[in-house]
Amino acid sequence: MPFIMVTVLIDMVSIGLIVPVLPLIVGPFVASPAEQAVWFGVISFAFGVANFIGSPILGALSDRHGRRPVLLLGFFGLALSFFVTAMATALWMLIAVRLVSGALQANAAVANAYVADITPPALRAKRFGLIGAMFGLGFILGPVMGGLLGSIDIHLPFYAAGTLAVANALYGWLVLPESLPPERRRPVDWRRANPIASLRGLARLQGIGPLVAVIGLAGLAQFTMHTAWVLYGQQRFGWGPRENGWSLFAVGVMSVLVQAGLLGWLLKRFSAQRLAVLGLCSSALAYVGWGLATEGWMMYAIIVVNVLGFAAQASMQSIVSNAADARQQGEAMGAVGSLNSLMAVLGPVFGPALLSSVSHLPPDDWRLGAPYYFCATLMALAALLAARHFRRMRREGLLPLAAGRPT
Repeated sequence: MPFIMVTVLIDMVSIGLIVPVLPLIVGPFVASPAEQAVWFGVISFAFGVANFIGSPILGALSDRHGRRPVLLLGFFGLALSFFVTAMATALWMLIAVRLVSGALQANAAVANAYVADITPPALRAKRFGLIGAMFGLGFILGPVMGGLLGSIDIHLPFYAAGTLAVANALYGWLVLPESLPPERRRPVDWRRANPIASLRGLARLQGIGPLVAVIGLAGLAQFTMHTAWVLYGQQRFGWGPRENGWSLFAVGVMSVLVQAGLLGWLLKRFSAQRLAVLGLCSSALAYVGWGLATEGWMMYAIIVVNVLGFAAQASMQSIVSNAADARQQGEAMGAVGSLNSLMAVLGPVFGPALLSSVSHLPPDDWRLGAPYYFCATLMALAALLAARHFRRMRREGLLPLAAGRPT
């Protein structure tokens, strides 16, 4: 676990470095802010689509050749993406390199498969929480460093991120051990190594079924929130970059505290299934609270109170992992990664559109929270589907093995 946790942390810091400056790198190639927003959307869309297609293929390849070579491929792909972006002289270069990096970037899915390889089912939820904490820590450190470097030169964070990605590749090459022994590998079934077939295969795993929709709904809510957060803070509270940065810092801190600290305690009191449902319900209420907030401090209060919401993702990942056998972990995690990539493509469609539809309203109008009410509806529907599914599985005696006490 220490090896893969360091790998994930370095990976997420390198990605987080470019968050504050990626939209700005488009500026020199366009004539107006409106064009900048449009082309940044195109670049984000290119990455999401490529990742949607590439994740299940890379997951299947990791089941065949092991996790380590696929992770190394992802690190080198990231490094190439960062360096080419820094040196780009035209928009087509930015789009092309994001397509390539999206296709090669399945590090999160393969890292989760790595954890499943080395962890007994009863401990997976807790260990997925540790990986989630590394994601959170990476997004605490990365954007802060990126903002500081970007204030010197907007290209500097990309060179720093590329250097970190190369360092991670060298670390993986020299230090990171392989987690998947040869006897647990299997040939690639190319008919299943596409996003549609991989999602169907995921749904066919025992005990999963409707949970594919639950993961999709929760992912869509999360990415819709991400695309609306900064603009909402600006319109509702008059926040600037500093205030938005601190609010996202608070989200990262809570993610680390819950997933690295409190998750083990929670799993001693709740099963992974019950914790997932409670987390989805907590997040639904949090979205309603953010939409109704009238003061900036309320956003922070809701972030802190939404403890269970930060535990939901690790619980869901452990349920999916425990439903897949030892030879299917890469394929299953790749399918989840592909589904999340699809939601990352759809999220920017809903968030800005909903906010735009109410942007004419005064800052204290409750309707300005429309994107968050949409997210709350998605989360509530996900919680309902999950609760009904787990109740049916319990009645039929088919509840999959999970950490924690019985539901």
